[in-house]
Amino acid sequence: MAVADLMVLVFNVILSKIKEAYFPHSFLNYTPICSFVIALVYISLDWSVWLTVTFTFDRFVVICCQSLRSKYCTMQTALKIITAVFVLSIFENIPIYFIFEPLEVINDVPWSCYVKSSFYTSPTWVAYLWFETILTPFAPFVLILLLNTLTIKHIIMSNRVRSKLRGSNTEACHTDQETENRRKSIILLVAISGNFIFLWMVNLVCFICVQFTDTQLMATDYNDSFTIAEKSGYMLRCLSTCTNTFIYAVSQRQFREELKNIIARPFLAIANIFKRLTTKLSLSKNVIK
Repeated sequence: MAVADLMVLVFNVILSKIKEAYFPHSFLNYTPICSFVIALVYISLDWSVWLTVTFTFDRFVVICCQSLRSKYCTMQTALKIITAVFVLSIFENIPIYFIFEPLEVINDVPWSCYVKSSFYTSPTWVAYLWFETILTPFAPFVLILLLNTLTIKHIIMSNRVRSKLRGSNTEACHTDQETENRRKSIILLVAISGNFIFLWMVNLVCFICVQFTDTQLMATDYNDSFTIAEKSGYMLRCLSTCTNTFIYAVSQRQFREELKNIIARPFLAIANIFKRLTTKLSLSKNVIK
């Protein structure tokens, strides 16, 4: 997930947005290279989103499917799923490379990427756009909501059974560490679902508007309200790739412990050096005496 999200930042933010703003006449603006970078943007986005879905499914299996847990939650399974998601993301977004044409040709060199007019009228391209949007983000919306809802339902039912088995001792229920861990899991799952849906919602609404109005995607008129909304949706979409990994990582106790160790390591090294120097000085004073 971290690698996929980093790819989104590299391709979407650095090689696309920052390049447009500060290096508009670089070699990255040649139409073939520009089209290739945009295709990489969509590949990395799909990879990031679907790894979030697979991670959500992984947590669902761990919590709700104890019989499947030992078979599914293995290093080999994870490697196969990550590879499959990456390969499918590539094949799904290959057509993206072919939807652009040069905005202008200077000295027989094609510059910039402009969406072909046929992209909005051709039945094939319209079908592809629907397929792309259903696959990302509509299907992840549904799957993440469904899996997290089932997981939360399972946790709540397990807590009720556990409370009945432990009796009606309120203080014991309040100090139950297992119940507290499950409560934190519910908060995590709700945060992931809400974060993903909220940050992708603007992008989804813009797509729906394109289908039922005369507006066009990837327009360059920054005085137009739809263009502003579309660009804001892209920004929030990039933010989503960062926050999901952050939420998953910070919620893990082992990650927090490792982070504390990394932060404390320089100070511990300095303390050890100071301790050794103090010990040597004490020994030297003893020898002199």
